[in-house]
Amino acid sequence: MTFSDLLVILPLVVLVVWGVLLLLVDLWVPKERKGITALLAAGGLLAALGAVTASIGQPPQMAFNDTVVVDGFALFLDVIFLVSGLLGVALAYRYLQRMNIERGEYYSLLLFTIAGMLLMTYAYDLILVFLALELLSIPLYLLAGFVRLRQDSEEAALKYFLLGSFSSGFVLYGIALIFGATAHTDLPGVVAAVAAGEIFNPALFVAGAALLLVGFAFKSAIVPFHMWTPDVYHGAPSPVTAFMSVGAKAAGFAALMRVFVVAFPSLATDLTPVLWGLAALTMVVGNVLALAQNNIKRLLAYSSIAHSGYLLMAFVPYGQGQVLSDSIAAMLFYLVAYSLATLGAWAVVITLEQSEGRGLTINSYAGLARRHPLMALSMAVFMLSFTGVPLTLGFWGKLYLFRTAIEGGFTGLAVIGLLASIVSAYYYLRVIVVMYFQPGEPEASPDRWVSLTAAATALGVVLISFVPGVLLNLALQAVMRM
Repeated sequence: MTFSDLLVILPLVVLVVWGVLLLLVDLWVPKERKGITALLAAGGLLAALGAVTASIGQPPQMAFNDTVVVDGFALFLDVIFLVSGLLGVALAYRYLQRMNIERGEYYSLLLFTIAGMLLMTYAYDLILVFLALELLSIPLYLLAGFVRLRQDSEEAALKYFLLGSFSSGFVLYGIALIFGATAHTDLPGVVAAVAAGEIFNPALFVAGAALLLVGFAFKSAIVPFHMWTPDVYHGAPSPVTAFMSVGAKAAGFAALMRVFVVAFPSLATDLTPVLWGLAALTMVVGNVLALAQNNIKRLLAYSSIAHSGYLLMAFVPYGQGQVLSDSIAAMLFYLVAYSLATLGAWAVVITLEQSEGRGLTINSYAGLARRHPLMALSMAVFMLSFTGVPLTLGFWGKLYLFRTAIEGGFTGLAVIGLLASIVSAYYYLRVIVVMYFQPGEPEASPDRWVSLTAAATALGVVLISFVPGVLLNLALQAVMRM
């Protein structure tokens, strides 16, 4: 390790060091002034975001004996993670106070899990992929159970920990099989072994790739590896769920794209039917099960599962070189659209959530348009974007995903995605109908930062939809430098 290696991963170093120092500083912050810790955490995220911004436009850089790569793909995702972290701090600040669960270690854990997500984008070796997976997962296990005296929070943490550890075992065993088949864990070495015909056991190689797919599918909540999602989303504190639904999903897809595009292009023919089936199943199951939900947190959980299916649909033709760039760019574009709408929707959920689980049913939103018109308008924008209605960023995101699937020759899968989106319109529009057309007196606890988050993300969802080509070009440039 050299100083230049550390400079390459400067955003990651900043987050890790800042998180450790934040733990120490928090010892001297009075209990009634934990907002100082939140501001310091936001400062660390801004510092890391500045380091990422300074690297944009530079050629890809390798470090740590070529086990780390910082390229346009990693930097694009880093911006998503860091901005999501900043919004996550804004959502948590007053919520933790209101629910009497404010503790300074919340923000250090948040920084550590974001550091794991950054490392996931940089990883160019399967061992490092596994370490990144654990670094991002372990703090999330703790954050999911942050409400220590609430049974559903403890249940969420336990389920997430047990199933997450099980999925990590799949990843580790898959890495062992890949190493047994190729004698390499670095991604270029795996590719070189395949190109030279030096695979010692092709069956081990295929099995290892399949096990890696299982582990990444768990993090991304892809059916049938989604069973943890509704209970964890429901039991975890809402700011944790908001960040998890964006960060963990994006990190899972980052690993999927990086590892399978770089190391396993030769398996595309074998994996295409599997990916096709997983994408179709995820879109259908997520949307159909969401129809029966009356709890808004569980509805958004099944919605998150469905959106994993849309993202995976674009990745099905990853072995076709002529559509590969468009496929990954469409996924990156949709991750931005999904992240903005998701964080904004959870801001509204946090505003209406009260102690002891009150305010989490869909009927709790009755009359919101009359009492808090701007909050209701923001929620309507997010629901329409999830559906894919024009004049929202979600419309363009789904259009690019479906176009990629069709260009890859998977018109049937695109049709399934379209039909699933039509089904989703029922439960998304149901929220709008309750807010605008049902009388009620909703309990709401709006605060400045949550309201600002909802308004900013709603504006982003609408305004960027008028210039989608700008965001798509940024995604394409990120792919070209991958």
